[in-house]
Formats: sequence, C-alpha cells, structure tokens
Amino acid sequence: MKYNFCGNSGLQLPEISLGLWHNFGDVDSFEMATSMILHAFESGITHFDLANNYGPPPGSAETNFGKILAKELKGHRDELIISSKAGHLMWDGPYGDGGSRKYIMASIDQSLKRTGLEYFDIFYSHRYDPQTPVEETMQALVDIVRQGKALYVGISKYPPEKLIQAYNILKSQHVPCLIYQDKYSMLVREPEIEHMDINEKYGVGFIAFSPLAQGVLTNKYLNGIPEDSRAHKSHGFLQESEITPEVIKKVKALNDLAGQRGQTLAEMALAWLLHNKHVTSVIIGTSSLNQLKDNLKAKDNSHFTGEELALIEMILA
Repeated sequence: MKYNFCGNSGLQLPEISLGLWHNFGDVDSFEMATSMILHAFESGITHFDLANNYGPPPGSAETNFGKILAKELKGHRDELIISSKAGHLMWDGPYGDGGSRKYIMASIDQSLKRTGLEYFDIFYSHRYDPQTPVEETMQALVDIVRQGKALYVGISKYPPEKLIQAYNILKSQHVPCLIYQDKYSMLVREPEIEHMDINEKYGVGFIAFSPLAQGVLTNKYLNGIPEDSRAHKSHGFLQESEITPEVIKKVKALNDLAGQRGQTLAEMALAWLLHNKHVTSVIIGTSSLNQLKDNLKAKDNSHFTGEELALIEMILA
C-alpha cells in the first residue's frame, strides 16, 4: 500500500481507504463486514470512513464498526485513522440535521459512544447547510479539536465560495482543514473545475467517494440494468434514469480499454483516480471480500500512457 501525505500536514493516508456508507449496517451480514474490515487492515488500509447516518438504520455502521474494533483490532487503535461526519438527517426534530453547533456537538458525542472511541482522527462537516452560518459550523469543528474529540477536521460537499470561507475561518483559528471529501469518478468530474485548485492553494488533501459511480464503472451495467442492481431498486441514490444509452456506450468503450491494460473496468476506474496527483486517497465501498480484493488490485497498475489518458478523455467527452 502506498501512503500519501494529506495536504500540508504530517498525516499520511493510504491511497485506498474503506468506506462504510453501505454494507455495514444492521441489515447487512456482520460476518462479511468483519472479514472485509480485517482483510482491508491486513492489506494496508489504515483509514476507515464513517458518518453518523451510515447504516441502515442510521448509526448502525458506527455501532458495528465499534464492535469489530473492540473484538478484533483493539490493540491496533494507534495504527488506524478513523473518520466520521455530521451534517445529514440523523434523527427527527429540528436539531437532528444540518450544520448547527447544537447538532454537530450532539452528533460527535453520539458517534463516539456508538464506536466506543475516545476520539476520531478526522471529523467532518458532512455537507454545506445554507440555513446555518459557515462561522457557526466551523467554530463547532474548532472546539471539537480543542476538546480532544477529534485530531483533525474535514469538510465535504461545500460549494467553492463557501469552501474558501470555511478554510479561512479554520486557518484563522489555527485548526486548518486537513481534507476535503467529494464525489469524484470518471463520470462525475465536478471537483476538477474549482475544488482541487482551492485545495492545492490552501494545502488541503482531497479524498474521493463513489469512485465507481455506485457500480456503473464496473461490468455490471454493460448489457443493461440487472435485476439485483442498485439502479433497479426504487430507493437509493442510483436510479435507472442515470443509466442512459450514452452512459452505457462510454462504459463499454472504457471496458475495452481496461481489457487492453489487463484490468477490469473497476480496477482501471480506480487506478485513474490514483494516478491523479490531486487525489490523496480513494474511498472504496465493497459488499463482499472478493469485491474488496478486486478493488485492491487497482494499486498494482495506476500508470497511464499519454495515449491512454487522451483516449479516456475522448471517450468521456
């Protein structure tokens, strides 16, 4: 495993991190969750990415991770980077969502209790909340660090102008933002437009989630939408309407190139992100041990020729 320094900090993150957004809740197999976390750690993945609302039900991913940590990895806490977040709907009522100090402070206390941890290595504002002043949310993050509840702070899914404002506030309080997290893949490239330049200017690391576009950048959708796929379900974040003939055409062309490189499409899509100098780490989300092992192969060949990069740009245009 390769480790990259995160922005201008002294903290190194593995180039591949494991996310617990899906597949680690109470509706999932606890045995499979355990095997994936242990194999990830044994493979050099030291960073595990959580949030208060991960499950389902919300909170259960943190609880299950805490159980696995206590039973299987108790003596390895200082070898791990554990992150969590608050910002999305977590509980009913006026104080269970958003970016208020009330919600952020209650959330980290609940998350620490669920995981059984004394502190998080990184704690994020999970999204920009237009109803709360950025100053209020950032001050809560600053105080979390000063109270010893987190070592570093991160920000996720902020519009560029609010991101700059947040970075300036944190810097003025001597608790600079460590890392910025956003959706980024071959099919979702908005972070390239402004966020990456902002991060470089402020010395902030970048970590990508949904690097496989929730399965679209795998061989799953090459011949249409399978019955057991996320897109076929009426709920969730990936909808059938997103799997257009144009997207399928691009995915098939990318799959052909991956084959020429001796990789699966998923491996190449991850390797393409690892190749980007602006990317500190890529968060993978896996549902099985075999899927995890396949994703880890991406780090074995993340070199691209100029011709390959040009072809990818032509395919994605």
